[in-house]
Amino acid sequence: MVSRCVRELELRIEYYTVLPSSLYTCKSLVTLRLEGYKVRVNVPGTVCLPSLKTLELQWVIYSNEDSLGLLLSCCPVLEDLVIKRGQRDNVKALVVTVPSLQRLSLWIASKCSSDGYVIDTPSLKYLIVKEHRDSSSYSIKHMPKLENAHAKVGRGIDLQKFLGSITSVKLLNTHKTLNQDFFIGYDFSMYRAGTVFDQLEYLKLNAFKNDWSKLLVRLLNASPNLRALTLSVYGYFDDQEQIRWSFEPSSIPKCLLKSLKTFKFKRFKGRSEERDFLSFLFKHTRCLKSSSILSSR
Repeated sequence: MVSRCVRELELRIEYYTVLPSSLYTCKSLVTLRLEGYKVRVNVPGTVCLPSLKTLELQWVIYSNEDSLGLLLSCCPVLEDLVIKRGQRDNVKALVVTVPSLQRLSLWIASKCSSDGYVIDTPSLKYLIVKEHRDSSSYSIKHMPKLENAHAKVGRGIDLQKFLGSITSVKLLNTHKTLNQDFFIGYDFSMYRAGTVFDQLEYLKLNAFKNDWSKLLVRLLNASPNLRALTLSVYGYFDDQEQIRWSFEPSSIPKCLLKSLKTFKFKRFKGRSEERDFLSFLFKHTRCLKSSSILSSR
């Protein structure tokens, strides 16, 4: 393979396989995709992949705890990384430290037994985190170049800490975690005022708890340059936790007064809190050019 100067390699293997050591010294390799829990990533100390820009590791296992870190450290121009972790994943501490990385997709299955993860990627522009477990320890270093983030995490994740790591994002999409046919939403009380998203222009908020409006207000106040808002409210809630959509003029979110141009409400059920929010929104938005309301039946 090395002698043939291969540039792209994709392996989906259904039987236990230890990959040849020559794979990890292929100077011509630009794209490498490995899939299958019977694929053992056995990284030698001589690993060197100077041209590798795209790496996908889906449901694989590793020869030891240091294999993944060693592999990533020897990919100096890596730009796109996809890691999907399942029940058989045997790396306890996932550490992604790649200065050149621009796109990261991290999927963690509900039965994955890892201790958590660390992300240190200062050049990252696009981030997907899909964490299906109810709790996890993690550390995300500040990413000053981040443009697009998609978060789909469980109720045990510290939302304040997570959002505080991605304040430079321009498009933020928060989503649900589906676990045993039940929606598990964020603990909105974990996100407090103070985090500011100066660059955020597009927000997609998927809400699953009674106090969805509290998070929405905080995010609107934290996003002074927001241009587009898409809101989806899931589940069947009572009105006990609703807020009163009435504010002093000085407390109205700045984005409503100067920047919000597009609004979409999906899964509208016509509950009193939803109607109050729409009345408030249309009363105070000064730049709105497009709006749509889609009912949920």
